[in-house]
Amino acid sequence: MDDPAAPAAHKASELQKRVIVGIILIAVALLAGYFGGILMWLLVVLMALGIMSEWAGLTGRRNNRQLAMYALSVPLAIMSPWAAGASFLALGLIMGAAMFVAVFDRSVKLAAGVFYAGLPALAIIYLRDIDDGILIMLWTLALVWATDIGAYFSGRAIGGPKLAPQISPNKTWAGLIGGVVLTAVVSFVLHIYWALPFNLVLLSVPLAVLAQMGDLFESWLKRKAGAKDSGTIFPGHGGVMDRLDGLIPVAPVVALIMLAQNLPVMS
Repeated sequence: MDDPAAPAAHKASELQKRVIVGIILIAVALLAGYFGGILMWLLVVLMALGIMSEWAGLTGRRNNRQLAMYALSVPLAIMSPWAAGASFLALGLIMGAAMFVAVFDRSVKLAAGVFYAGLPALAIIYLRDIDDGILIMLWTLALVWATDIGAYFSGRAIGGPKLAPQISPNKTWAGLIGGVVLTAVVSFVLHIYWALPFNLVLLSVPLAVLAQMGDLFESWLKRKAGAKDSGTIFPGHGGVMDRLDGLIPVAPVVALIMLAQNLPVMS
């Protein structure tokens, strides 16, 4: 006879694995963010190339996967602390790399992945290098993590109406609300104890929704590709895109917000 406790034990084991791997990934991200420099850049490069590789797989452009990764490597190299860093030159090279890939691949699908992988990489390096960069980067990462954690546990505990059943049948409105609430709480804690500007606390709510939209977009890509996960590199978590789907849209928007705040006012 089958052991009726086996499925529950398997789920508990999977959750335990997911938590352990999640803690390790968070620790690595925090260490790289704290030290910055080459360590931060190397982590971002690995992140971007992993996203590019998985994007090629999900969009059916595996044949030119390496071409896209090589093209993306040029702006990533320019983002190095030894080169121009997070600059408009790097942004221009991302656009150039996308054009190059579009011409040689004869498709915009793979070229879109250059933006999908390159823009968050540029944004993260930019955020780390600005004034109070450690705090801003911590907030950016924390709001994405809080959205994921809040959505996961509130969705499982409460359930209820589905958010987008045709795209991701497991996501619920309760999960979205739970993720937004936890994100707001975490941002307010950062405001109280680490002086995060209050306008950013207010922005955490729409950014949490944006993170969930990034999650849904990746779910849509996987559904079109007939894939459960974007990859298998992280046990219990899937691929790089599976872990960073919320950060991918949020980081560039936060970078634009900070860039706008730092622009000189014309008299």
